[in-house]
Amino acid sequence: MATLQDMTLDDLKKFVEAIVDRRLSRLLGTFELPEAADTNSDLSWDDVRAAAERHRWTPPPGAKSSLEFLREDRTI
Repeated sequence: MATLQDMTLDDLKKFVEAIVDRRLSRLLGTFELPEAADTNSDLSWDDVRAAAERHRWTPPPGAKSSLEFLREDRTI
């Protein structure tokens, strides 16, 4: 490995990036990106909206609304 004074700016940047990447990986773990990231790019607007409807969370019956939670917070 070259000494710091012998490194070019690009070598120094790569060295720092490698250290930061290694420390972040040790701290947070590694993340894998899906290989087919743009497989949904051919979906129509109706398909996207239908998928959002299927994955929407609905609160259980009798649950407080966001307005009720807000009113409770303001009375405290």
